[in-house]
Amino acid sequence: MAFSKDLVIDGRRIASNEPPYIIAELSANHNGSLITAKKIIAEAKKSGADAVKLQTYRPETITLDCDSEDFKIQGGLWNGRYLYELYEEAHMPWEWHAPLFQYANEIGITIFSSPFDTTAVDLLEDLNAPAYKIASFEAVDLPLIKYVASTGKPMIISTGMANMAEMTEAINAAREGGCKELAILHCVSGYPAPAEDYNLKTIPDMIERFQLVTGLSDHTLDNTTAIASVALGASIIEKHFTLDRTGGGPDDSFSLEPRDLTELCRACNTAWASLGKVDYGFKSSEIGNVQFRRSLYIVKDLKPGEVITPDHVRSVRPGFGMAPKFYENVLGKKSKIEIRKGTALMSEYVDFS
Repeated sequence: MAFSKDLVIDGRRIASNEPPYIIAELSANHNGSLITAKKIIAEAKKSGADAVKLQTYRPETITLDCDSEDFKIQGGLWNGRYLYELYEEAHMPWEWHAPLFQYANEIGITIFSSPFDTTAVDLLEDLNAPAYKIASFEAVDLPLIKYVASTGKPMIISTGMANMAEMTEAINAAREGGCKELAILHCVSGYPAPAEDYNLKTIPDMIERFQLVTGLSDHTLDNTTAIASVALGASIIEKHFTLDRTGGGPDDSFSLEPRDLTELCRACNTAWASLGKVDYGFKSSEIGNVQFRRSLYIVKDLKPGEVITPDHVRSVRPGFGMAPKFYENVLGKKSKIEIRKGTALMSEYVDFS
């Protein structure tokens, strides 16, 4: 079974010939407040994002409450914290999902989530989630991918840390599970990630290699990498989003603020529009500037039948006459008519016989 060449989420078509689909990742930036979560959704809508995405798990469904060294984070943003403690703080309470889905629907922004186990998928199915996202760290959980695929909903898989074999396995699992609409996101699972780690030239290779809608999950601190990815074919852009980068939550420090998301949406759409098509002709904005090109003009009066010499014609601005490349062609030819100084030279004024 082949995958569709595009995805449709809540009626919005996602494809290479459509503007990029912008996802605002709410993640843990609710910071324990349902009110904050709703404000983030409202700001995502106001900023121009196409969708807002949640993460659906409980600490006990994603890790174990264990204080062995295996479960202690070494290095990075969350250095020294235990996984259970971190996820207990960061998780979205399941009882919040229904009111958040309802609120997003009321204000007109698509909402979906990343499930981290089958019970999360079941919850989201009860809420009629329009799509699913597989997080980078779960791209190796093939049973979870197959379970999500069995819903028949569009699926997006982030590929951070996945090698070529693992990416292929994840895609095959989605296919085997019955998924028909699949997108993959190039991703670097660093928080934050430096731009030089992104190797955006991977995106065109992914598009050619897998023949899937392809995008970018971007963990850099600004918008440059995401905007550049659009020029390389990214059809989906995902960025973490918060109300305040200094809010102190687990993901706040590497998330975009509202003004940044607004600019991301504007700039990505501008970048996509600028790609256009292969076109070597005059553009609409250039038509009025033909006066600044050079062309052949008569600089000394000519009588009918008079031979045209270098004293009679020059290449000057504006560009309303014959192109300068015809200069040698007209020299030595006779004028068909009387031509006064300052007249744009036209081919019909010259006897080429």
